[in-house]
Amino acid sequence: MDLPLIPPMLATPGTLPPAAQDAHWAYETKQDGRRVVVYLPGDGGVLLRARSGQDVTAAYPGLRPLGAALGATPAVLDGEILALDERGRPSFQLLQSRMGPAHAPGRAALRAAAVPVQLVIFDLMHLGRRSLVRLPYAERRAALEDLGLDGPSWSTPAALVGHGAEALRATREHGLEGLVCKRLDSVYEPGVRSRSWIKIRNLRTEDVLIGGWLPGRGRLTGLPGAVLVGQRAAGRLRCVGGVGTGWSRAERVELAALLRAAASEVCPFDPVPAVAPAHWVVPKLVGEVRYSTRTRDGMLRQASWVRLRPDLAPQEAAADLPDDLA
Repeated sequence: MDLPLIPPMLATPGTLPPAAQDAHWAYETKQDGRRVVVYLPGDGGVLLRARSGQDVTAAYPGLRPLGAALGATPAVLDGEILALDERGRPSFQLLQSRMGPAHAPGRAALRAAAVPVQLVIFDLMHLGRRSLVRLPYAERRAALEDLGLDGPSWSTPAALVGHGAEALRATREHGLEGLVCKRLDSVYEPGVRSRSWIKIRNLRTEDVLIGGWLPGRGRLTGLPGAVLVGQRAAGRLRCVGGVGTGWSRAERVELAALLRAAASEVCPFDPVPAVAPAHWVVPKLVGEVRYSTRTRDGMLRQASWVRLRPDLAPQEAAADLPDDLA
């Protein structure tokens, strides 16, 4: 059967719900991976679509057996693909090697053997001939758990109802990315960043757009010494600082090639930052940076590089600058 295309529901950054409301929320570990919507048509096949809608099925051949997990019952699932490090924790850096083009089956198989992945499933939007998006989260979650989707490369981790403070503390103690809080009565809102889902990151991080770079010196001659990053607000791209740490030399070499490919004669920032000698680029590379605090004018202090975000389109990093700093 033809299954409906369902863009994933997105969480809003925030804090734990008030203690008095704690029992009305479920808590799930925030995963550090690649969000996918999984389509199981009931004929043994499987289709994986990224947040952008791109078909990424070929990149993950190890997940093909999931197509037979529900027999002839069609379903649409929401989940995240993870690559685990040697301590069993999700590592986006490892996963990045699985996120490039995988047109040749042999190449995808080699990548899969070198960096195996796991799919964690946390929502069910369609089952059989019935849409579940208007059902409350608690009912969707119960229906998902009844499916028993636990296999060699996929699982359905438990969600905790109530006890949000304890759940958040546990993610910090185990070095995990954070927590997602979901209202038990919330419907599934396709493609919407909803306040019914709240994400809490344990690290203070931001998604940014690279708009320029500064040449390195000394041992970094010929490589980018720092990148100039910005965030959009009020219809313009504001420079929010420079980032010069967080890369290995190999990562700087890779970044240099990406920056050369995006070179531009025009500064994308408004206003133009007073830095020299800067090289400008088309702001299409999305990155994640870690920082301590913001200055009063919105600049990031003590910023360091975390990772590129090839899973995000530039417009998805477009509205992160706080309104009072726009």
